[in-house]
Amino acid sequence: MAADRIRLRGDRWKISVRKGVKILVVDDESMIREAMRQLLEHCGCEVETFDNGQAALARLAERAFDLVITDFSMPGMQGDQLVAHIRQLIPDQRIIMATAFLEEYKMFSQPNATINGLLFKPFTFRDLQDAIDAVLGPEETVRSDMPTVVQKFAGRDFNPPPKT
Repeated sequence: MAADRIRLRGDRWKISVRKGVKILVVDDESMIREAMRQLLEHCGCEVETFDNGQAALARLAERAFDLVITDFSMPGMQGDQLVAHIRQLIPDQRIIMATAFLEEYKMFSQPNATINGLLFKPFTFRDLQDAIDAVLGPEETVRSDMPTVVQKFAGRDFNPPPKT
């Protein structure tokens, strides 16, 4: 179960607190967007989510974010295309790419779609925090009771349905 993979000792978790860090999440899978939003908000982040690259780009033109986490494989604008557009607008934007399709990412990602971190699906809460820590640097770490939000998503991996 997902909760078992991220529980460290008993019912206590180690959580990186990131108060006020602004994160933009872009993923076409609503469950993944919602799970990441709730988990990151529990850590103190300000999170906005979008289901496509065009909407995310429009929001990036209006507001600054500390980090963008985007899926690679999405209908319409792929994640690497989104990253290339972001690099044109905001060259130093920190970006994590999430993908379940590493080979597809290697084959088709655009050369100017440089990212700061790669997150492999399915991923755990700890994987997500580790990827964010690698890109933004480690933050204050506290022990916390298992949050209700993770109990809600326990048993579900953050991975897309298989491609047909």
